[in-house]
Parts: sequence; structure tokens; C-alpha cells
Amino acid sequence: MSFTETRPIYIQVADYVCEQILSEKWKIGERILSIRELGALLEVNPNTVLRSYDFLQNKDIIVNKRGLGYFTAENAIDNIMNFRKEQFFKEELPEIFKNMKLLHIKMSEIREAYKLFKTNSK
Repeated sequence: MSFTETRPIYIQVADYVCEQILSEKWKIGERILSIRELGALLEVNPNTVLRSYDFLQNKDIIVNKRGLGYFTAENAIDNIMNFRKEQFFKEELPEIFKNMKLLHIKMSEIREAYKLFKTNSK
């Protein structure tokens, strides 16, 4: 996995876990990769994965069953969606608005681009 310098690696690892859950590669209620397994897969320090897993536990996306490992939480998908929406509105959308202002992009242009995106992504 290639990481960007703009966001902490542990958050990018957490995003990877969320993507696995949202894409249903990791099913709800099932065991997920151990800290060492995910660290080896993504080529990151196990301490970074541990930090990611702690973060995801605090968001109720994964749970640690002592002695058994980490599992996806029953309400993981809703919690991921809420977390990602919050992240989008707090971090990404202000950057988009800033660029729209700098480039004099109108909301009507965005609407048209979004309509085209929806049509092409069916």
C-alpha cells in the first residue's frame, strides 16, 4: 500500500480496514487480520496497526475479543459511514470549497459534473 504524506499513516491504515468492511471483503462479525498480519500485509510497523485498531475500536468499528482477536463490530457499516461523512465535511469539503472559490467554479458546474459522474458510474 502506498501512503500519502498529508495524513497520518495510522489513519490511512484505518481507512484500509474500513474499505475492506464496506466492500464486504471482511464480513460483519467475522475475525479480521491480526495486528502482525495486517502490519506485514501493508508493510507498516505493528505499533502503527495497533494505533489504527485502537482508533477503530473507539469508533465502534472493530471489537477486540480477548484471546480470540479482532472482529468487525455489528454496527460497523453505520459507524464507518458516520465517521467518513464527518471526515468529509470537516476535512475534504472545505478544501473543495476553497478550490472552487480560487478557480471561480460555480455550484451549477459542480451539479453538472456530478450528474455526469452518476451517469457514468452506473
